[in-house]
Amino acid sequence: MNFVILRWLNQRRGVALAAASVGSVAFLLLGIPLPLLLGPMAGCLVAALCRQPMQDMGVFSIFMRTFLGVAIGCSITPEVLHDFPRYLQSIFFIPIFVLIIGLVGYPLFRRVFHYDKATAYYASMPGGLSDMLVFGQEAGGNPRALSLIHATRVMGIIWVVPTLMAMIWQIDLHKPPGVPIYSVPCFEILLMPICGLLGWKIAERFQIFGASILGPMILTAIVSLSGLIHTRPPAEIMWCAQFFIGLSVGVHYTGITLTEVRKDIFAGVVYSLVLATISGCFIIMIVKLGIASELNALLAFLAGGQAEMMMIAVITGADLTYVLTHHLTRLILVVLGAPIVHRFLQ
Repeated sequence: MNFVILRWLNQRRGVALAAASVGSVAFLLLGIPLPLLLGPMAGCLVAALCRQPMQDMGVFSIFMRTFLGVAIGCSITPEVLHDFPRYLQSIFFIPIFVLIIGLVGYPLFRRVFHYDKATAYYASMPGGLSDMLVFGQEAGGNPRALSLIHATRVMGIIWVVPTLMAMIWQIDLHKPPGVPIYSVPCFEILLMPICGLLGWKIAERFQIFGASILGPMILTAIVSLSGLIHTRPPAEIMWCAQFFIGLSVGVHYTGITLTEVRKDIFAGVVYSLVLATISGCFIIMIVKLGIASELNALLAFLAGGQAEMMMIAVITGADLTYVLTHHLTRLILVVLGAPIVHRFLQ
């Protein structure tokens, strides 16, 4: 057993864990919001700049993401389902949002930063980091450039969002993302990882998009609506999930060179600013039309990673169903459009 663990915990994973841990402790000591999400990302970035090879935790990282789906599923109640039709008016803007991002982002990467067609397209699309890397590589794009650009986008957005929330709404992002583990019934704690694992594997079996989050979310929602689960995963579990989600994003900087810093990360920063501007316009419009609150609109129309944005939504007490439906609509539109664009690029 110990030999298996030692084989799994190789040097690259050890470096990633150490860097993420140091980053988390540093952020805790400095009082920076979301220390167990942002700290691992920052620690891995520093390690990457110091030429340290890193690797994420593989299947274990994916398993930890399932608790995010469980947390969302626990929040789906009959009252939430009753309110869902109210979101359709807001979801209508998502296709327009994605189209504008593509029309602005593709020329930016193609003509200003001189990337090839495949890299320019998949760098400009506001999809999930992993999905864009897979589709981009299959289309002949540059996986290193795509990983750096999208990791910079995700990291930049979830660095800015906590700051805005603390400044504008005085939201305490240091508060626990759930109740203490000792206050949750043992039966419910046992059900949570079971729902996470089964939901993930069933969704994966049926090739459902975002299986590690959607599967657990759907299964846990069924269990929640049946009355077997009444609380979200305890704070201790959500803290662990934050840590490994942050680590998974941070390791994408592995092997970074100064040339890539100058081009790819700079391109990612510029693109993030463009995205923020477009998102800001839609957020203001949604709020002015009275469709959603400022907090919900902000979390729904910022094109960060689905897992990262939902983690922030869980902590802030935002309308999880509203935020989730908008991110899923955006990601599904991008993924469904990928095969069509792939043929065009060929």
